[in-house]
Amino acid sequence: MVNERYSELVRQSFLENAERTAFSNYEGGSLTYGQVARLINQLHDLFRQAGIKPQDHVALIGKNSSNWATAYMASITYGCVIVPILPNFIPSDVQHIINHSESVWLFTGIQNMEPLRWDSMPALKAAISLDDFSIIESRVTIDPTNTLETTDSQTPYIANLPMEAKMVLLYTSGTMGFSRGVMLSHRSISGNIEYSRTHMPLVPGDKILSFLPLAHAYGCAIEFLYPFTLGCHITFLGKMPTPQVLVRAFGEIKPRLILSVPLIIEKIYKKQLKPIIDKPIMKVLMNIPGINKIIFKKVNKKLSDVFGGNFVELVIGGAPMNEDVQRFLKKIKFRFTVGYGMTECGPLMSYAPWNLNPINACGRVVDQLEMKIDSRDQKNTVGEIMVRGTNVMEGYYRNPETTAIALTTDGWLRTGDLGVIDEKGFLYIKGRSKSMILGANGQNIYPEEIESKINNLPFVAESLVVERRENLVALIYPDLDWVDAHKVSEDHLNHIIEQARLQLNKELPSFMRIMTCEVFKNEFEKTPKRSIKRFLYQQ
Repeated sequence: MVNERYSELVRQSFLENAERTAFSNYEGGSLTYGQVARLINQLHDLFRQAGIKPQDHVALIGKNSSNWATAYMASITYGCVIVPILPNFIPSDVQHIINHSESVWLFTGIQNMEPLRWDSMPALKAAISLDDFSIIESRVTIDPTNTLETTDSQTPYIANLPMEAKMVLLYTSGTMGFSRGVMLSHRSISGNIEYSRTHMPLVPGDKILSFLPLAHAYGCAIEFLYPFTLGCHITFLGKMPTPQVLVRAFGEIKPRLILSVPLIIEKIYKKQLKPIIDKPIMKVLMNIPGINKIIFKKVNKKLSDVFGGNFVELVIGGAPMNEDVQRFLKKIKFRFTVGYGMTECGPLMSYAPWNLNPINACGRVVDQLEMKIDSRDQKNTVGEIMVRGTNVMEGYYRNPETTAIALTTDGWLRTGDLGVIDEKGFLYIKGRSKSMILGANGQNIYPEEIESKINNLPFVAESLVVERRENLVALIYPDLDWVDAHKVSEDHLNHIIEQARLQLNKELPSFMRIMTCEVFKNEFEKTPKRSIKRFLYQQ
């Protein structure tokens, strides 16, 4: 049960926060909530001139920015269905999504528009620049100079739509290698935001750094849609979130709530913390009562300062997190938690605050959902994770066959993920059902568990475990910084990897042992949310 529509929360935020800063571009300009409202009213007038109607589809492609967020808000408050598209999709995929989604309007960065063929997107009435909201292409007569530019209204028009109306149509390639249009209703988005407001408390004026892709449900919901309802100040990074760029931005902005993927914090742990704590003297000191508490407190502060030092919590999602990293962070009382979600739930499915979430758990099911494990004993026998409730999608757009596979007749969503739920209700994810490997004697092998151990080796940047001729093979992309720093030759690196394989196999059950390792000279290809495209390496 959802108490308020998202659009009503947006209306309240405009009324209460008109003079507060809403959006900033990192190292750029800012907009107050009142200024955003005036821009939205101008864009609404362009919609009216073009004959755009509520529930028409509006495509949006570009880097994270104030204007991206303003275009998104203008579309949903008018009653349109927003179709966010990842800017690093190839042009042919972008055109396919625009056409398949039946979008009639396009907001785009100039650089994203240049490789597209206007003639190949015949349903579009206009393409509008995200740089300055000027007209790039148009098939209808619209005049930006004839908008409500002089209006003093600090609240935009907001369409009154039913909860069941579509709000977002999200296309994602995912790790399975094909795009599907996920239909999310106002009810789904409202459920996500209501849960966030209850369990991840922020206050007006709190600062947020948006660096995850806004065209993904995770970053969009928690870095943008949720804090906007509270009058928070959202800064859009708008550039590649390299560790160096992020550390500088965190230090300047000092965000109150941070989202991340495991890769970022695991890199910091491996490169900055592990070399220190692995020193013999540190190992001794960390086992001396009293002294260890002082050391843990100092390490915690140093790590917290990397993220700006002002955050309530760092919420990690999108991929499994290394167990050794989790154990150390728990030991020093670092404020992090691991959640679970997917686009089909807009995205929230499970969460628990940092001081309650056990190691390897992904929290408890959110208030708006039911969750079950499709197995004979959900506490002890791994099975597919299934959810039902407010947050669940309406289905895949123009794809009834795939919808019927994903959604049962009584409303349960088959996630494709495998896990168990303990007696306290905490979810433990074991892997993807499509990546699970069936051992020679029928054992279920979850490659993510082995990869977590391999990734903790100092010379490994990332790894994949795949099946080749009924044997397990570890594909390894080495940490090139480590290789250079230690002046390791190719032959020596292969020897180091082989010794590590032999040692690792001593720690694994016989059916999970690695037969051989292959070294890759380039990073594994990834999706925009930094998940490895596992399917490319299965053969």
